[in-house]
Amino acid sequence: MAQLRSLLVHLFLFPLYVAFVLGASSALDARATGRTSPPSGCLVVRGSGTKTGEYNTVSSAVAAVGASGCIFIYSGTYNEQVTIKTNGVKLYGYTSDVSSYKGNTVIITNKLGSSGAGSLDASSTVNVVGADFSAYNINFVNTYGTAGQAVALTANGMRQGYYGCQFKSFQDTLYAKAGYQYYSNCYIEGAVDYIFGDGAAWFGECTIASSRGGYITASSRTYATDTAWYVFDHSTITAASGVSVKGAVFLGRPWRVLARVIYQYSTLTDIVHPEGWTTMAEGATPIFMEFQNTGAGNGTSQRKWLTATNVAVSKAQLWPDNSGWYDKSY
Repeated sequence: MAQLRSLLVHLFLFPLYVAFVLGASSALDARATGRTSPPSGCLVVRGSGTKTGEYNTVSSAVAAVGASGCIFIYSGTYNEQVTIKTNGVKLYGYTSDVSSYKGNTVIITNKLGSSGAGSLDASSTVNVVGADFSAYNINFVNTYGTAGQAVALTANGMRQGYYGCQFKSFQDTLYAKAGYQYYSNCYIEGAVDYIFGDGAAWFGECTIASSRGGYITASSRTYATDTAWYVFDHSTITAASGVSVKGAVFLGRPWRVLARVIYQYSTLTDIVHPEGWTTMAEGATPIFMEFQNTGAGNGTSQRKWLTATNVAVSKAQLWPDNSGWYDKSY
């Protein structure tokens, strides 16, 4: 009788097991595949050889897209500035591998410093003000160079997600300005304060690459009631390709007095300065934390401005009123 019950239990559970495995496999397969044709209902951008009904610039498609609409961009380099104010927009870049930034074929680029533009936001290659925005497999670049501040992307709205994207400039690359933000499997490169602003931003499985000795973060959190926090989770802090900056890179400095940043479960390579953190804003009392990191730059014995912690930060803590809005397949 016991053997019969055991057989019946196995017969009952086997279909559930198969469904679970197949479901997991399908999810993984979907994540590993490419995106080489427009999702249903998307406007299409094709820089050269544009067909009837398509757009030859990203800006023109953005001007035409409605709320909760999507835009698919074919391979190419698009030399333009783009401002996105419409809520719910999704940008998809052509790629053979949606899981990584390494195979991206879509580049939106511009060459403009904030001194010439009049402000940081105005220098941005792409400035996203709309809420509920997401971008997949797109490179955002500002080629202004080393002469000063020049933003590749400004993220200034609630619930913005960036998946498999690249951000490149020198000073002030990524202006994570305000709102809930999620960066997954992204590449961010710069040298001076190249991730800065007052957003509640999560950087998961990202590569943070310094192109010269300098400072990775410059958080502008000002008030104790501000929920803003830069969380680097399971990410890699390293040098840009072909660059040697051993011991010359600080994890951050406070742009405003209550800057708040944590690196957790991440790999800190030998580029990290032994002191880890440094100062900027006068009278600052920043909250700079490190938790269970690894790598040659992980040692904290010489750290300055480090706040002790014995617990990691969670997404629910970062986004207390809504932690489920981002694309969970990343």
